[in-house]
Amino acid sequence: MYDNKKKHFRRSPRPKTNAEDIMYGIQPIFEALEAGKQFEKLFIQRDSSNESVAAIHKMANKAGIVVSRVPQEKLQRITSKNHQGVIGFVPAIDYVDPQNVIATAYEEGKVPLVLVLDRVTDVRNFGAIARTAECAGVDLIVIPKKGSAQIGSDAVRTSAGALNHIPVARVDNLTQAVIEIQEAGLQLVSCTEKGSKDVYYIDMEGPTAIIMGSEEDGINSELIHISDKLAKIPMTGKVSSLNVGVAAGIIIFEANRQRMMNA
Repeated sequence: MYDNKKKHFRRSPRPKTNAEDIMYGIQPIFEALEAGKQFEKLFIQRDSSNESVAAIHKMANKAGIVVSRVPQEKLQRITSKNHQGVIGFVPAIDYVDPQNVIATAYEEGKVPLVLVLDRVTDVRNFGAIARTAECAGVDLIVIPKKGSAQIGSDAVRTSAGALNHIPVARVDNLTQAVIEIQEAGLQLVSCTEKGSKDVYYIDMEGPTAIIMGSEEDGINSELIHISDKLAKIPMTGKVSSLNVGVAAGIIIFEANRQRMMNA
């Protein structure tokens, strides 16, 4: 497990929300939902009796979007404009279908390299990992819908804009998505201290999905169980763990090194 010691910050009395991250108003959000627009979550005024707001709530539930009933004061803190009792948080990026990205990589003659992040919740870590992955030519990042870093403008900034260029898939069931990636012909390599071989002796020249675990708990045992290979990063110092972003960089560029050496 590659850990990250969390820092503690004082909570801001007002939600930090950038204008480009929200949509508000009954008609805009209703039309966006009808068009299949992705939302991180919706805030709906707790005491609203508006039938259109109720319809939005129903549509959001059907689409699997998280809806929170909140007091009007909370909506007012987010925006002082005429929100009409409903605010939607828009993803900073458009998510993709992992199978489509992998299929396209094969069609273009590439050897797919995918990065799976299991419950990496720190936004700065996620942004740094995305930056590394994009620089290294990773084809796709896969994350779970629940228990993952919020991909807003902060994550995009931390990634130095890399999240505007690298495809990201956000899936309901990470284990099932990883099984489907495996069935598409990619070997699963989990980066974990449970590995029996150093990362430098793991063959990653072929189609590969690298799995990195959370800062606190490492990789889910289900993912460990279905992995084809377990790779560990050798360490000789007194500190026995690495920041997940650093660990991801090591294994991603080791995969790249192998591919370049044997190209």
